Amino acid sequence: MDFLASIDLSPLLISLKTAIIATVVAFFGGIACARWAMKLKPLSKSILDGILNLPLVLPPTVAGFLLLLLFSLKRPLGIYLWEHYQFKVVLSWPGCVLAATIVAFPLMYRNARAAFEQVDVNYIYAGRTLGLSEWTIFRKVVIPVAGPGIASGTILTFARALGEYGATSMLAGNILGKTRTMAVAIAAEVSAQNYDVAGFWVIVLVAIAFLFIFAINIITMHGISKIQRW
Repeated sequence: MDFLASIDLSPLLISLKTAIIATVVAFFGGIACARWAMKLKPLSKSILDGILNLPLVLPPTVAGFLLLLLFSLKRPLGIYLWEHYQFKVVLSWPGCVLAATIVAFPLMYRNARAAFEQVDVNYIYAGRTLGLSEWTIFRKVVIPVAGPGIASGTILTFARALGEYGATSMLAGNILGKTRTMAVAIAAEVSAQNYDVAGFWVIVLVAIAFLFIFAINIITMHGISKIQRW
């Protein structure tokens, strides 16, 4: 009990806030981009896929470095945001959110697009026959049918954002109570040879990851049984 009482829980709160906001942004952005991609020609779709999936294949430190170059207070965009809005991304909590969003976004996009591609086009044709608009068909037909895939993507996105380290450490740094997430805290505590505290955060992250994997399995099985009923 004394050990638990001595641990600063701010990394948990920062990680949860960061992951929630990053997931919300990635959710709407991923669905919008997935819907847009479905309307593109094969070549254009391949180019868009390549751009949007880059954070998935590149090391997170590369994403962090590029974001650091873009939003540094020595760069035009960073200078503009600070001088006009007193807003900075580097070494700040918004930097945590931005880094987590960029790194986790491809998971939401890929899952949403895969879910949309598996929707039976006959449902869409039926909606058009009934005189429904494309937006109504997308909202009331495509989204519900693709629901399990979108839900799985959302969970994966949240889990990825929760455990993001590389880009976050480069862009937002390691400021206790401000930008130190659980993943950053693990690295910091190991560097300080505080293995007990690092182990505590490892256990927390492993437990959360297990719960999310369990949730994905439940959603997937529900989606399969729903398809079989159809």
